[in-house]
Amino acid sequence: MASTVAIIGSGISGLAALKCSLEVGLNATCFEKSDCVGGLWNFMDRAEDGRASIYHSVFTNACKEMMCYPDFPIPDDYPNFMHNTVFLEYLKLYAKNFDLLRNIKFKTAVVSIQKRPDFATTGQWDVVTEHDGNQKSAIFDAVLICTGHHVYPNLPLQSFHGIEKFKGQYIHNREYKHPANYTGKNMLIVGLGNSGADIAVELARTAKKVVLSTRSGSWIMSRVWDKGYPWDMVYLTRYQTFLNHILPRVVSDWLYERMMEKRFNHSHYGLVPVNKSLRKEPVFNDDLPTAITCGTVIVKPNIREFTESSAVFEDGSVMENVDVVIFATGYSYAYPFMDDSIVKNNKNKVSLYKGVFPPKLEKPTLAVIGLVQSLGAIPPTSDVQARWAVRVIKGTCKLPPKKEMIDELNEEEGEKKNWFGRSETLSTDYVTYMDELSSFIGCKPNLRLLFLTDPKLALEVFFGPCSPYQFRLHGPGKWDGARKAILNQWNRTIAATRMRVVPSHQESSSDVALFKILFLPLLLLALFFAWA
Repeated sequence: MASTVAIIGSGISGLAALKCSLEVGLNATCFEKSDCVGGLWNFMDRAEDGRASIYHSVFTNACKEMMCYPDFPIPDDYPNFMHNTVFLEYLKLYAKNFDLLRNIKFKTAVVSIQKRPDFATTGQWDVVTEHDGNQKSAIFDAVLICTGHHVYPNLPLQSFHGIEKFKGQYIHNREYKHPANYTGKNMLIVGLGNSGADIAVELARTAKKVVLSTRSGSWIMSRVWDKGYPWDMVYLTRYQTFLNHILPRVVSDWLYERMMEKRFNHSHYGLVPVNKSLRKEPVFNDDLPTAITCGTVIVKPNIREFTESSAVFEDGSVMENVDVVIFATGYSYAYPFMDDSIVKNNKNKVSLYKGVFPPKLEKPTLAVIGLVQSLGAIPPTSDVQARWAVRVIKGTCKLPPKKEMIDELNEEEGEKKNWFGRSETLSTDYVTYMDELSSFIGCKPNLRLLFLTDPKLALEVFFGPCSPYQFRLHGPGKWDGARKAILNQWNRTIAATRMRVVPSHQESSSDVALFKILFLPLLLLALFFAWA
C-alpha cells in the first residue's frame, strides 16, 4: 500500500491533488517550479520556458458557482466571471484554508521521474528535483502529474507555406501580454479559439487593422446566457444531459445548433463551423460579434501562403503590410521529465484510462490530473479525478485489467471522433464523466433516493446546474455545506450582479416564470419514470 506521493505542480489540479492526498492519509509533497501557487493563473509579464503563460486580460469562462472546488465555494463578493488576479486570490484562499502550503516545495522543479528497478513489484518511482541549482533524488510510492496542457506551444509553421519569407514578426499567443505593444500595427491572428478571439477583440481597440484567420470556424457563446444568467448555470444540467442521451442524434444536433444560433447567425459573420453538429468546445467571447459588425475585426479563411509582407488567404484575398502575426494555435502535450511512452499509445497520442491512468503500467501508481477537456470547469473535475486517483493508489478502489482498459480506450476513439470531431480520448461530456468517476468513489448523487427523501434538493440537482457541490453531497469526502450551497446557488449568482436594489413591483412574477421553466422538464421526467 502506497504512503508517499509526489505531486508535480501547484495550480488548480495540483492543489486538488494535494488536498485529496492528505484527506486519505498519504504523505504528500508538492513540487512547484515558481514561488507561488496558481499555475496558469499566476500572471507574469514575460513568458518563461516550462511554465504556463496567460495575457493580462484573461477572465474565467466558467462562472464562480461552477468554477469552485466542491467543498469550498468562491466568496460571495467575487464577481460571477473572474479576472485572473481575482481567481488567483481564490486559489490562495483554498491553499490557506486547507493548510496546503506546508506541503509545497516552491522554486523546485522536477527534473525526472523514472520507474525504480523493482517497479513491477513495488510500483515506486525515483524522482529527481532541482532547487537553487542543486539536484536531489527521492523515492516515492506514487506520482500525480498536475502540469496541465498550456505549457508547450503548438507552432505548426510547416503548415504555412512561405512563412520563411515573411519579414514581419510572428509569435505564439503565449508571448502576448498587453495590447499596448501593438498600437497602430496591422495584426493577423491565426486560430479561432478562446485566446485567438480574446486577443483579436482586445487588439481591435488599439491596432490599425485586425484580421482573424480561421481554418474551420467555431460556435461563439456569450458568458451571459438566457435571462442574463451565466451560460454554464443554464446549459450544464443533468436534464440537458438526459435529453442528449434519449433523443435521436438528429434531433439533439438540431437543438444544439438552434441554441448556438440563438444570439446571432454565425454564417453571416463568417464564423459558422465546418461541422455544425460536433460538440467541440465553443469559443466564449462576448464582444467578437460586435467587433465584426463594427468592422474592427475582419474574419478570413485559412492562410494559403505568406509573402515577405503579406498573407494570402484560401479565398484569394490578401492582407497587405502585415506587421505582426500571432499564432493562437494551441498547445502540445509534453512531459519532458519522463518517458513519453508511459502516457502515449502506439499512435503517439496521450491515452489515459478515464483521462487519468496510463493503462500499460504494471502498477497504477502514476496518474495525470486535470488533462481532460470538457465544457465543465477544471477545479471540480480535478477534485473528482484526484479523489479517485488517491483511492486507487491507496488500494481502496481497483482498476480493471490492463487489456480491458486498452480495449475500452480503443472503443472510445470512434465514439469521441463522432461526437467531438477528434479521436483523442481526453475530450469528454462533463456531466457523464463526473458521474462516472464519482460512481467509482461512491459519491455520485442518487437521484431516485433524493426524490423520495429530499424532493426540493432533487429538483435542483436534476433541473438546475450540475454544480460542483453535487459531488460532495454523499459518500467519501462528504461536505456538510453541500445541500445549502446547491439550494442557494441562484441567489449567490444574482447577488453578484445586483448591486442596485430593484423595487419588487418592477420584477416579473416568479411563480409564472417558474411554471414556464419547469412545465416541460417535469412532463419529460414523469414520462421517464413511467417508462423506467
